[in-house]
Amino acid sequence: MNSLLSVAFVLCWSSGFIGAKLGAGSASAVTILMWRFLPLAAILIVIAAVGTRASWRGLAVRDVARQAMIGALSHSGYLLTVYYAIQLGVSSGTTALIDGVQPLVAGALAGPLLRQYVSRKQWLGLCLGVGGVAIVTMADAVAGTGVVWWAYLIPFLGMLSLVAATILEGRSRTQVAPAVSMTVHCAVSAAIFTALAVSAGAAKPPAELSFWAAITWLVALSTFGGYGLYWLILRRSGVTKVNTLMFLMAPVTALWGALMFGEPFGAQTALGLAVGLAAVVTVYRGGTSSTRVCARDVDTAQASGPAKYGA
Repeated sequence: MNSLLSVAFVLCWSSGFIGAKLGAGSASAVTILMWRFLPLAAILIVIAAVGTRASWRGLAVRDVARQAMIGALSHSGYLLTVYYAIQLGVSSGTTALIDGVQPLVAGALAGPLLRQYVSRKQWLGLCLGVGGVAIVTMADAVAGTGVVWWAYLIPFLGMLSLVAATILEGRSRTQVAPAVSMTVHCAVSAAIFTALAVSAGAAKPPAELSFWAAITWLVALSTFGGYGLYWLILRRSGVTKVNTLMFLMAPVTALWGALMFGEPFGAQTALGLAVGLAAVVTVYRGGTSSTRVCARDVDTAQASGPAKYGA
């Protein structure tokens, strides 16, 4: 099940970069993002009011506020930078590979902030993944796209925004139902992007069919599939493993972009994909022994008395 979820997550998350490319030719970034989240937020709010009231019971105001902050970081902050970079001409594959350094940042912070320590084998896999990203980066740099140099820094801001959201979610002590978190995240993002679009005079959607095709693509695959699976895998497997899958986004997106938009995909990109796969396997296998140690420590602690753990 974990393997199937991982494959689906990689495909759905990569689809977001492709969807951004699809919509970039017909509207600005804030217009696409506004109409991606506004109808979705309205539907989710109605569903929450009618069918998922029980999931909201017991949640404090601070729990909802935390989810609002997570949504602002993981949806608004992350997506706005990705879309803006692609709008400036950065290829979908390059944007994905810049985000590929996220696992190293998340892995470094997971220990001190979440007490999810990274084993030596996992660090080896993380570094191997960075090597795969570097291979794809060099291949893209050789191709030369004529994009201004500072445009490549924008996805880094989005990467940091998503890492912050991941850490904030990992430190939460309250288990929030996926339906609740998705509703709050989308509602906050809809409000932010609508305000940005209205202030920029870009709220009116274009009439082109390609625009609405891109919106449908983004809602179905990227929002429900990508973000839904991200938080699900985060809870099942932890920060390090879910972020290691990010190493696969760059080569998979590059291959997808080559097939749909004719973006370059050569031997170096294929090599980067192979290295990224090796990184994921190394991290997942490297976490087996550490997981057993954590389980043993929990069993020992529970045997010593509940007071130690606040039970």
